Amino acid sequence: MEKAKISTSQLFIVMILFQLSNSLLIPLAMRAGRDSWLAILIATAISIFLFFIYRALYLYYPSLLLTDYTEKLIGKVLGRTLAFLYILFFLYSAARVLREFGVMLLSFAFPETPLFVASALMILVVIYTIYKGIEVVARTGELLFVVMLMLAFFLFLLIAISGLIDISNLRPTLEDSPKILKTVFTETLYVPFGEIIVFTMIFPYLNQAKKLKKTAVAAISITGVALAFTTILNISVLGVPLIERSLFPLLTTIQSIEVGEFLERLDVIFILALIIGGFFKVAVYTYCALIGTASLFNIKEPSKLAYPLGITVLFTSMVIASNYSQHIEEGLNAFPIYVQLPFQIILPVFLLFIAFIKNRKK
Repeated sequence: MEKAKISTSQLFIVMILFQLSNSLLIPLAMRAGRDSWLAILIATAISIFLFFIYRALYLYYPSLLLTDYTEKLIGKVLGRTLAFLYILFFLYSAARVLREFGVMLLSFAFPETPLFVASALMILVVIYTIYKGIEVVARTGELLFVVMLMLAFFLFLLIAISGLIDISNLRPTLEDSPKILKTVFTETLYVPFGEIIVFTMIFPYLNQAKKLKKTAVAAISITGVALAFTTILNISVLGVPLIERSLFPLLTTIQSIEVGEFLERLDVIFILALIIGGFFKVAVYTYCALIGTASLFNIKEPSKLAYPLGITVLFTSMVIASNYSQHIEEGLNAFPIYVQLPFQIILPVFLLFIAFIKNRKK
């Protein structure tokens, strides 16, 4: 592990930025229709239980990374294999997020720019940040979090005074309860909430372990409420049919703002906020893959892995799908069930069961 420590406030900020990131970009939980905001709140509550699973594993092995204690729990061969699979999972997840933000930038800001160039510019900044270590990542988060709050407050204020909100778009509520639960367990629980599995690689760096529970629960809860509020705002302004046809609903909402016939075209502010969130999510995923790789293969200088892993994420983002529609289709159907469900829920529960059996005498 890197010899570094982060504070609880830094962890709080990093978790919020990480979870909001591309969750503000994509049409989150829209399979539940008008009740998508309710699906988000239910997923938030369930994800708190998921966090307690991750925290329990951390309490058994407070000085070890996830990729370290897998070997202690299920043996050298299986443990190291599982650790390697988690590293691949982190890298692939980083590549998916990078692809989403690259497409967003090309669609609304730089239509003539090749996707590779836009993605390469972001990954270069990520590489430099993770090369400096977790403390720099956390301090960068503290700075960018203030910028995100200011931008969010400004945009929501303009939406409120622009007269775009139509509450009738939210009715009727609870139109299809089974669809809400299906959306939670097939989609919303995994993105963004189940993705906090990556923080099992960061918990050992916390300088006040006793405050982990309050810090993480607060971060998850605030994120859930913020995403639910954003979804309510999108539905109120656009309506469900338009959101379902939109690649980036919140961006479409912000493009609708027109105050006094002179204050309009504010999507550049939203794009700036999303670039901050996207950078942070890619950085956290790539950093955790970096320290996991360094630990697994006993590399004494983890920072040397920043460049090869960053380039791996870049090229993976280019080849994971032939187009953005295929990328979204995989993200909604195959990726949650076949990748995120095992790595975020099934395997951690299995590891916790093994840890409980092995440490029951303690």
